[in-house]
Amino acid sequence: MTDTPDTVVDLLRHGEPVGGSRYRGQIDDPLSERGWRQMWQAVDGTCGWQRIVTSPLLRCREFAMQLGERLDVPVHAEARFREIGFGDWEGRTRAELEQLQPGQVRRFYQDPVAHRPTGAEPLDAFMRRVGEAFAELLDRHAGESVLVVAHAGVIRAILAHTLDIPPSSMYRIHVPNAGISKLRTDRVRGFNLVSHGR
Repeated sequence: MTDTPDTVVDLLRHGEPVGGSRYRGQIDDPLSERGWRQMWQAVDGTCGWQRIVTSPLLRCREFAMQLGERLDVPVHAEARFREIGFGDWEGRTRAELEQLQPGQVRRFYQDPVAHRPTGAEPLDAFMRRVGEAFAELLDRHAGESVLVVAHAGVIRAILAHTLDIPPSSMYRIHVPNAGISKLRTDRVRGFNLVSHGR
């Protein structure tokens, strides 16, 4: 019986978007000039990906398309890898939200299930859509090396899914702009988190 090769999935968060740090959710802002520099620096000297899967939002997709062209690998946009919808928080900074209602951001991070922003996508629905897309990716590209270009929320959801982290704790995972986390299949543990946010 032959062993199948490992599946390696690198999760790359987009760089800084135009407008800086805010709860962007599904607002379709492109990368800033700084964000483009962050992304190219993140992948500098890295190769070996056989395909790229990206969120359809501009801050991920535009870079993924350029990288795919440069590396001559196929790029696929996966709609289920778009960021979680933040409802009334979309487009606002943390400082703006605290002025409107002091303590609401802290309550959200302490319990993101019970303290969702008004109109936000339910966390269980978000986890389900990301989990389904990730499971399909693994089935379709078993034994390959795949780069996923996505958002902090999507990367948290994938890590929570593969490492059995409860959704209530997923926002404790820090995902920096243009940070890469590497997952590798492991015949004993199922998945191994090789590195995070480098």
